[in-house]
Amino acid sequence: MSEFTGRVVVITGAGSGIGRALALNLAAKGARLALSDVDTVGLEETARRARDLGAEVQADPLDVTQREKVMDYADKIAEHFGVVNQVYNNAGVAYHGEFERTEFKDFERVVDVDFWGVVNGTKAFLPHLIDSGDGHLINVSSLFGLLSIPGQSAYNAAKFAVRGFTESLRQEMLVAKYPVQVTCVHPGGIKTAIARNAAVPDGDDQVSFAQFFDSKLARTTPEDAAATIVNGVRKNKGRVLIGADAKLLDGWVRLVGPAYQRVVAFVTARVLPKG
Repeated sequence: MSEFTGRVVVITGAGSGIGRALALNLAAKGARLALSDVDTVGLEETARRARDLGAEVQADPLDVTQREKVMDYADKIAEHFGVVNQVYNNAGVAYHGEFERTEFKDFERVVDVDFWGVVNGTKAFLPHLIDSGDGHLINVSSLFGLLSIPGQSAYNAAKFAVRGFTESLRQEMLVAKYPVQVTCVHPGGIKTAIARNAAVPDGDDQVSFAQFFDSKLARTTPEDAAATIVNGVRKNKGRVLIGADAKLLDGWVRLVGPAYQRVVAFVTARVLPKG
């Protein structure tokens, strides 16, 4: 029996990738799962596989950008299970394109999902986590919440915001002495479909970008990522880095400071696919 046995765990973006891997990892540990995603087909597959592992599962379609629906969803889950112990704000989207060519709607979409989705989920579930007497909030940022690269201004903005928001909230929980742990997760390149589903400016070659990400940058499986996150939650870590790339680059940026920006710009100009 693990410390996750019987815990009620909420996971957004559970239809694929890290979200699915988290659901299956925690299902195997005896958690009770509240899963959501806009991808209802993927969500049902995750729910089926989690139930096959013996987990109690509540699966619901949910768009994390729709604030009132997220608030209602939190109350529904708390009423259904009687308690909420852990919330993994994992839902996210990607976009690749230079800011000069990025439309406001594309920038706003990334910020709405990747940042405001985290804020909405946190605001909705935090009272329930406090009431549980043993709560844990896990917000998924990115390696790109630790350093920036060209073509990722929208994603960088959202993921840096998640990091700042989460670190501030962790401090607030400590000051108030609330029974809620807070963890910020920074995955490096993960073998998921996020790059293949990423939007790009009109006229750009999305396929080449996705192939570059999958072949050159994605090194960690979703299953390994989930295991690292769950281990970090078990240890009540404030920050969890996933993958050797995240650990190496985080250390490098700390060492060289703002000078990293010129190096990244130089390298990117030579290796990233054009258009």
